[in-house]
Amino acid sequence: MHKISNFVKERFNHNQNKQLLKEKYEAKMLFASQGGMWKAGPELIMLLGCCPDDAVIIDQYETPVNVNVLELQKEVQMRWQEQMNGWLAEYDLSNNKR
Repeated sequence: MHKISNFVKERFNHNQNKQLLKEKYEAKMLFASQGGMWKAGPELIMLLGCCPDDAVIIDQYETPVNVNVLELQKEVQMRWQEQMNGWLAEYDLSNNKR
């Protein structure tokens, strides 16, 4: 019975830690650039890939912003990859402690 209790407790802590990591790195995806507030992610990367060099797109506050697409796309991809690498490193570290 004690082993089952410990297993459940460890599982709960692991899931809780996983959720905290997700929230931490999702918050780091937000950034300001070119007069707008953006959230780095696959949706924005795909949207920017479909736009011409200069376009008006909606930011996180639902405000239309005229942007240089290539410059914003570079920033978004860099932020996305940095945060995903950090998230993976922390996740692997916490997973190995289990």
